[in-house]
Amino acid sequence: MESLVSKTSLLSSVHFDIRIPNFKHFCIYSALPNKTNPTTPRRNNSLSKPHIKKSLKPPNELNPSPQTPPINVDLIALCREGKIEEALELMSQGVKVERGVFELFLDSCKNSRALEVGKKVHKFLIRSPFKGDVELNYKLIEMYVKCGSMKDARRIFDRMRERNMWSWHLMIYGYASNGKGDDGLLLFEKMKEVGLRPNEDTFVVVLLACASSEAVEECLVCFKSMKNDYGIVPGYEHYLGVVDVLGKSGHLNEAVEFVENMPVEPTAEIWEALANLARIHGDIELEDRADEMLALFDPSRERVDKLPAPLPKKHSAPNMLEGKNRVSEYRSLNPYKGDGPEKFKGLNGQMREAGYVPDTRYVLHDIDQEAKEQALMYHSERLAIAYGLISTPARTTLRIIKNLRICGDCHNAIKIMSKIVGRELIVRDNKRFHHFRDGECSCGDYW
Repeated sequence: MESLVSKTSLLSSVHFDIRIPNFKHFCIYSALPNKTNPTTPRRNNSLSKPHIKKSLKPPNELNPSPQTPPINVDLIALCREGKIEEALELMSQGVKVERGVFELFLDSCKNSRALEVGKKVHKFLIRSPFKGDVELNYKLIEMYVKCGSMKDARRIFDRMRERNMWSWHLMIYGYASNGKGDDGLLLFEKMKEVGLRPNEDTFVVVLLACASSEAVEECLVCFKSMKNDYGIVPGYEHYLGVVDVLGKSGHLNEAVEFVENMPVEPTAEIWEALANLARIHGDIELEDRADEMLALFDPSRERVDKLPAPLPKKHSAPNMLEGKNRVSEYRSLNPYKGDGPEKFKGLNGQMREAGYVPDTRYVLHDIDQEAKEQALMYHSERLAIAYGLISTPARTTLRIIKNLRICGDCHNAIKIMSKIVGRELIVRDNKRFHHFRDGECSCGDYW
């Protein structure tokens, strides 16, 4: 039997180990030199009868094996209970993951907008046998789109070997909802270049991209090409898309004319869109007219924010702040307590110096002017940002999730705030993503 010998002439012993093929254990032996005649030169075969000393340590301690994964673990149950972090920890210990677990993971991250957790799931998916699964890659793109990370979504989209219409629509919609309509329109052109024929759903997301980039001419060209080039009869959602594009670009008269000349009767959604557009651009006459038409079509949707009484639920609506691998919830029930409001008081002075003027039209309480300004300062999204600024490193992006539409005063305030603190502040309300950076918003002041 051959042995691998490690020699050292100045040592009193020679250590070597013998490895036997196809045998999982090995032992360490110690060979002692001849002490009777130390001057005798050593030869390679002088160690004919070594004294064998077996190690007292078990083989597993000499060559530790990976940690044994837990057994009888139900990852699906953990996912359904919302214990994503616990499930990920078990996966890192070697628990076997089925395809359905990844589906639940990605759906959970998509619904909770937990970007950092979603990235961890993505890493596990890459190392799994399902990394090439088409449906899971679609879900991965959807998760990144819902979390507002279009760079990650586009990276996966470009690497996919198979793409269906749904994936193209999802990417165009993601660009539109994140204020990158030009990128969505470029992707639409690329879609046509690869030979895909647009359908009704395609033009819905394309019109959203036109509204995001205020591309009026492209919008009208696409709308005409629906019937002329593809034989698609426009639906209400397409007419609504054109109204959004015209209104956001400031062409309110053209939007009204377009609605009046529609071959079908306008719906309540179209009049509501006109009312919102008129409010943004300060056209009170059009806003009142649109509100009247909206009340005629659907009395239950009559605007209630013109009443002096406030909506009670609005002031307790939660805001979710993602940071440090966890999601925190903030409400404006006790706005004057804690370090966050103190931080925001300091920012408020800098914001006024930068040109911020409180818009008290968004305060529905019948209180004096000073109290209205103070009430605006403690809106829950501002509290969430204030806590994020004091609890995260400098230049860290903050992600705020709202379940209501952001008010106009908070929108203006956060724009100025992003310029002062030098951070990107991402706010997801119930309409779209707002990427605030260097005093500007990706929505172009239209939402």
